[in-house]
Order: sequence, then structure tokens, then C-alpha cells
Amino acid sequence: MLKSFRRFLAIQVGAGLTLVAAGVMSATAADTDVLATVNGLEITEGDLAVAAGEYGAQFGGLQGDQQRAALLSALIEIRLLSSEAEKQELDKSDDFARRMAFLRQQALHAVYIDKVVNSAVSDDDVRANYDKQVADAPAVNEVHARHILVKTKEEAEAIIKQLGEGGNFEEIAKEKSQDGAAANGGDLGYFTEGQMVPEFEKAALALNPGEYSKEPVQTQFGFHVIKVEDKRAKQPPAFDAVKDRVRSVLVREKYIEKVSALRDTAKIEVKDPALKEVIDGIEKQRQDAAEGADGSEGEPAKAE
Repeated sequence: MLKSFRRFLAIQVGAGLTLVAAGVMSATAADTDVLATVNGLEITEGDLAVAAGEYGAQFGGLQGDQQRAALLSALIEIRLLSSEAEKQELDKSDDFARRMAFLRQQALHAVYIDKVVNSAVSDDDVRANYDKQVADAPAVNEVHARHILVKTKEEAEAIIKQLGEGGNFEEIAKEKSQDGAAANGGDLGYFTEGQMVPEFEKAALALNPGEYSKEPVQTQFGFHVIKVEDKRAKQPPAFDAVKDRVRSVLVREKYIEKVSALRDTAKIEVKDPALKEVIDGIEKQRQDAAEGADGSEGEPAKAE
């Protein structure tokens, strides 16, 4: 239900947007602890924290000391090669100066996001946004059903007769159903409109809790006998399960707001007409995405 808010949570905006984890750039007493030296140059916990912010994703499959060791090894290599570069005076080149200027701008960009954009979204903002989506959500019912799937209509009719004589639906499903749910007594769990093939869905929605279909239901998979266990109003995901995703979207939204305000007051000239056309198109798409991401018709996305 509420597909627009799910889309809202999934929106990706701001090419190159890097959300720096809170605290990565801040100094603590532990930051000064020396982990290693390379030809007398120290590598500290603070250096490792910065490296984690920059390269952590590359070592996402590693945990604990293994990840720390991989990051420290990378820093050792950086120290070794950077020292050699200085010996060869590569730091005197125009190319190096351009790279340094870019890296400085990139670092300032990241710090601005961390200190200004992230901090502009409070816990109260996140809770209020979640509550609004829940309050605005239209009621959607979901059905809990079981089924028995067989190849022929005759087999399904025989099962319906067996049920009419007092047969246990779950036991019959375990014995005769020909799909993956058989081991669980044909249990399909809860589903909402649009999640099942139309013929199955129509038949299930027409049944009351405790009832089973008195005629075989044919779909592309075969013939079904359906039993509805329960019907209920679909519940939104718990706040704690989605709060981080809600915050992420609000931060992205705040980022777009900040960038747009700066673009409006800045003098930006793109000399190449073809490039300008593409950039203008990208900016329009981003603005349209942001305007469509207000969540007015949405729901907090399911916890994965």
C-alpha cells in the first residue's frame, strides 16, 4: 500500500552525495592513539576513522579486526607511495595542485553535509514525518490464506470433497499440494491486493475467515483449493524498523533544498551548449523527484 512513499524512501538524488557518518570527522581523545609508524610517520586512530569514512564500503565484507587491519594496510601503502611521490617532487606538478584543490572541495562538501545538512534533520522531524505518513495512509486490508495446488481439476474436486467430509486442510496440503508451501500446510501468509495472480486473488478475497473454496480455482500454475484464515487491516511497519530510512530521505531532501537555494543565487555558466542542456535536464529531474517525494500518498517502507 501507499506506493508513493515507498518510492519516496527509494529516491536517489544529488550525484556524488556522500552522507558522512556522524562523528567520523570529529576528534576524540582516542584519535591520537598511534597504530603504526611508517619511516617515522604516525598513523593514528583518527587517521583510521577518516579512512573508514572514505574506503569503508570497499571492505564491507570484513568485520572487526579484519576490517581495521585492511584499512591500516591501505594507509600504510598510502604513506609509502606518498613519501616516494614527495621524493620525486610529484607534489610540485600542476596536476597535483589540481587534485589537491579538488580533494579540499570534496572534503568541505562532506563536512558541510555532516555538520549542516545532517544536523538540520532532528529526531522530532523523523518521527513527525513517519506519523504523517501513517496518518495519511488509506486503509488497506490483507488476507491470510492457505492453498492446496494440484495439476487437474479432478484432483482439486476430490480434495474439496475430502474437506467436506471433515478432512484437515493443513494435513491434506502437506500430503497432496505440489508447491513450496506444502510443507507448511499450504500457508501463504498475509498478502494484499495485487500480490497474487488475479484468479487466485479474486477467489481468496471473496471468502470469509474459516471458509475454503467450494470450486477449484484455476490459474497458470494449476488448480487451487483456497482457505482463508484471517482478514485484517494492514499495519504500517514499526517506527524503529524504518526510522533510519526515513531520516535518510529527509536528509536527501534537505540536501536538495540547500543546493537549490545556492544555485538560485549563484552565477553558473556552462560554456558548452550541449553540456548545459544535459545539466539543466538533470537538475529538472532532481527537482521533480524532490517535489514528488513529499510522501503525501505514501507509507513508511517495509523493514527489509
